[in-house]
Amino acid sequence: MLRVEHPRLQSAIRQVEDSLDAAWDSFCADSGVRPETPEASQLAEVVLQDPSEFDWRVVDAALDRMICPECGAKLGAGVTGCPSCDQANGFRFGARETDRPDVPPGNEHAIRVSSAVARTRHRYSPRARAGYELLLPDLLDGALPTTAQAQHAKHLVNQLTDDELERLITPADLDRKST
Repeated sequence: MLRVEHPRLQSAIRQVEDSLDAAWDSFCADSGVRPETPEASQLAEVVLQDPSEFDWRVVDAALDRMICPECGAKLGAGVTGCPSCDQANGFRFGARETDRPDVPPGNEHAIRVSSAVARTRHRYSPRARAGYELLLPDLLDGALPTTAQAQHAKHLVNQLTDDELERLITPADLDRKST
């Protein structure tokens, strides 16, 4: 079974997507706009004009509600090389991050990056995807690897083939694969 097909990653992605929908619904309510209306589409356009003014979940949710005029995918999720999607994908990283209570500082950043990679995995190489996808479920639970742990994992990832990387399910699998 490939990692992307595994319930562990699917559940984590679903949890992130649910949090994006909840953030969008709350943002719309605070703005006096009903979700899934033409006004909500206009609100998404406003959010994308200056992503730095909004939480990353609101920005990602706004991207999910826009269609790329060039490739027809969700904005920012089209193939690499689509100019509009490439630019919009960069927008998501200009948004605000606020760490959740009771998690290590930096956990929210790690969730944002990991979820962006996992949700648009076709835009990233297997090496880039591996660590982010492996860690996403643990990050959502509040974990955050140390710099040394992240560097060690990257070292192990770089020793595996693309096929081996796709078959990793948990961070522990990475350690087992390298021995």
